[in-house]
Amino acid sequence: MASQSGLSDLRRAKFARRLPSALSELAGPQHGSVRLPLHLAWSGLTTFDLDRPRLRMSYYRIVLAEGQHADLVQYLDQDLLVGLWPTLRTLVSRDVREVWESAFGELADSARTAA
Repeated sequence: MASQSGLSDLRRAKFARRLPSALSELAGPQHGSVRLPLHLAWSGLTTFDLDRPRLRMSYYRIVLAEGQHADLVQYLDQDLLVGLWPTLRTLVSRDVREVWESAFGELADSARTAA
Protein backbone atom coordinates (compact mmCIF):
# COMPACT_ATOMS: atom_id res chain seq x y z
CA MET A 1 0.00 0.00 0.00
CA ALA A 2 1.35 3.43 -0.93
CA SER A 3 2.25 5.84 1.83
CA GLN A 4 0.14 8.95 2.39
CA SER A 5 3.04 11.22 1.38
CA GLY A 6 3.58 9.13 -1.75
CA LEU A 7 -0.07 9.57 -2.76
CA SER A 8 0.16 13.29 -2.11
CA ASP A 9 3.28 13.49 -4.29
CA LEU A 10 1.42 11.73 -7.10
CA ARG A 11 -1.54 14.12 -6.81
CA ARG A 12 0.75 17.14 -6.78
CA ALA A 13 2.57 15.88 -9.87
CA LYS A 14 -0.79 15.42 -11.61
CA PHE A 15 -1.84 18.99 -10.83
CA ALA A 16 1.58 20.42 -11.72
CA ARG A 17 1.47 18.86 -15.21
CA ARG A 18 -1.78 20.73 -15.89
CA LEU A 19 -0.56 24.21 -14.93
CA PRO A 20 -0.23 27.03 -17.41
CA SER A 21 3.30 28.34 -17.82
CA ALA A 22 2.10 31.78 -16.62
CA LEU A 23 -1.07 33.15 -15.07
CA SER A 24 -1.34 35.47 -18.06
CA GLU A 25 -2.41 32.42 -20.12
CA LEU A 26 -5.67 32.30 -18.16
CA ALA A 27 -8.09 33.96 -20.55
CA GLY A 28 -11.45 32.72 -19.29
CA PRO A 29 -14.64 34.70 -18.80
CA GLN A 30 -15.04 37.26 -16.04
CA HIS A 31 -18.82 37.74 -16.18
CA GLY A 32 -21.99 36.06 -17.27
CA SER A 33 -23.22 32.51 -17.42
CA VAL A 34 -20.79 29.70 -18.23
CA ARG A 35 -21.67 26.07 -18.84
CA LEU A 36 -18.89 23.65 -17.91
CA PRO A 37 -18.53 20.43 -19.89
CA LEU A 38 -19.39 17.15 -18.17
CA HIS A 39 -15.75 16.09 -17.81
CA LEU A 40 -15.41 19.03 -15.38
CA ALA A 41 -18.83 19.38 -13.77
CA TRP A 42 -19.81 15.72 -13.70
CA SER A 43 -21.93 15.91 -10.56
CA GLY A 44 -24.54 18.54 -9.84
CA LEU A 45 -24.58 22.04 -11.25
CA THR A 46 -23.07 22.57 -14.71
CA THR A 47 -23.99 26.22 -15.43
CA PHE A 48 -22.53 29.00 -13.30
CA ASP A 49 -23.32 32.72 -13.18
CA LEU A 50 -19.94 34.33 -12.60
CA ASP A 51 -21.63 37.51 -11.39
CA ARG A 52 -22.86 35.61 -8.31
CA PRO A 53 -20.00 35.24 -5.79
CA ARG A 54 -20.93 31.78 -4.46
CA LEU A 55 -21.41 30.33 -7.93
CA ARG A 56 -18.15 31.94 -9.11
CA MET A 57 -16.29 30.36 -6.18
CA SER A 58 -17.83 26.93 -6.89
CA TYR A 59 -16.92 27.26 -10.57
CA TYR A 60 -13.29 28.04 -9.71
CA ARG A 61 -13.08 25.15 -7.24
CA ILE A 62 -14.35 22.72 -9.85
CA VAL A 63 -12.07 23.91 -12.64
CA LEU A 64 -8.99 23.90 -10.39
CA ALA A 65 -9.73 20.39 -9.12
CA GLU A 66 -10.91 18.74 -12.33
CA GLY A 67 -9.49 20.79 -15.19
CA GLN A 68 -6.78 19.76 -17.60
CA HIS A 69 -4.37 22.38 -18.97
CA ALA A 70 -6.72 23.41 -21.81
CA ASP A 71 -9.61 23.75 -19.35
CA LEU A 72 -7.61 25.94 -16.99
CA VAL A 73 -6.67 28.43 -19.70
CA GLN A 74 -10.16 28.41 -21.22
CA TYR A 75 -12.26 28.73 -18.07
CA LEU A 76 -10.11 30.63 -15.55
CA ASP A 77 -9.27 34.33 -15.60
CA GLN A 78 -6.00 35.62 -14.17
CA ASP A 79 -7.46 38.65 -12.38
CA LEU A 80 -10.38 36.72 -10.91
CA LEU A 81 -8.13 33.90 -9.74
CA VAL A 82 -5.72 36.26 -7.97
CA GLY A 83 -8.61 38.18 -6.40
CA LEU A 84 -10.41 35.04 -5.26
CA TRP A 85 -7.29 33.20 -4.12
CA PRO A 86 -7.18 34.28 -0.43
CA THR A 87 -10.57 32.60 0.11
CA LEU A 88 -10.40 30.03 -2.67
CA ARG A 89 -7.16 28.56 -1.30
CA THR A 90 -9.08 27.48 1.80
CA LEU A 91 -11.68 25.65 -0.31
CA VAL A 92 -9.40 23.58 -2.54
CA SER A 93 -7.30 20.60 -1.52
CA ARG A 94 -3.91 21.11 0.07
CA ASP A 95 -2.29 19.57 -3.02
CA VAL A 96 -3.97 22.02 -5.40
CA ARG A 97 -3.15 24.96 -3.13
CA GLU A 98 0.53 24.02 -2.74
CA VAL A 99 1.07 23.35 -6.45
CA TRP A 100 -0.49 26.64 -7.54
CA GLU A 101 1.24 28.71 -4.84
CA SER A 102 4.61 27.10 -5.55
CA ALA A 103 4.28 27.81 -9.27
CA PHE A 104 2.86 31.33 -8.98
CA GLY A 105 4.29 33.58 -6.28
CA GLU A 106 1.55 36.16 -6.87
CA LEU A 107 -1.01 33.70 -5.48
CA ALA A 108 1.04 33.07 -2.35
CA ASP A 109 1.56 36.84 -2.03
CA SER A 110 -2.17 37.57 -2.34
CA ALA A 111 -2.88 35.04 0.40
CA ARG A 112 -0.29 36.62 2.72
CA THR A 113 -1.53 40.15 1.98
CA ALA A 114 -5.12 39.20 2.79
CA ALA A 115 -4.16 37.49 6.08
